[in-house]
Amino acid sequence: MDDDLRTATLAAGPLLLRPWLPDDMPAVIEAYRDPAMRAMLRMLVTDEAEAQHWLRVQQEGRESGSRFSFAVVDRDRSDELVGNVALKYPAPGSDSAEVGYWTTARARGRGIAPRALGALTDWAFEAFAADGLVRLDLLHQMNNEASCRVAEKSGYGFAEVLPARPPWVLDGHRHARGRTGGVR
Repeated sequence: MDDDLRTATLAAGPLLLRPWLPDDMPAVIEAYRDPAMRAMLRMLVTDEAEAQHWLRVQQEGRESGSRFSFAVVDRDRSDELVGNVALKYPAPGSDSAEVGYWTTARARGRGIAPRALGALTDWAFEAFAADGLVRLDLLHQMNNEASCRVAEKSGYGFAEVLPARPPWVLDGHRHARGRTGGVR
């Protein structure tokens, strides 16, 4: 895989999106202490061992090309860790991939998720254009109204309701954005 993909960093105003580092472990543990975040994510992080595992999953995803996860830091706030955005890319030649994100409790309401997701979206469509990527999907549980707002602000239109399936007990939403905008 191209080394540029493994080491890619992105900018979105004062936000820097960079690969996760071992030194991020305390910030990851702190972020996962937020009950609202724990309710919406599949993988839980409660201690150093789980944080190391989470960071290793992010690194292995980059190395294999199956997942490109970026730590989102706010350069205007002493490089404070404010979130995560990720591209889950199934395989070269696939026309679609999934994006995901989370923001720390202290960072919510500052427009961080839409800015970071916008930078990730632009990068994904450019970096994987030759592989045929033309659509990105954002999935969330139906009760996550904040994710609906982030999707809309980021140009991801509502596409469909998804039936509940483990580990999720609620139906979900799929929002989509095409390479040229809108739902595809």
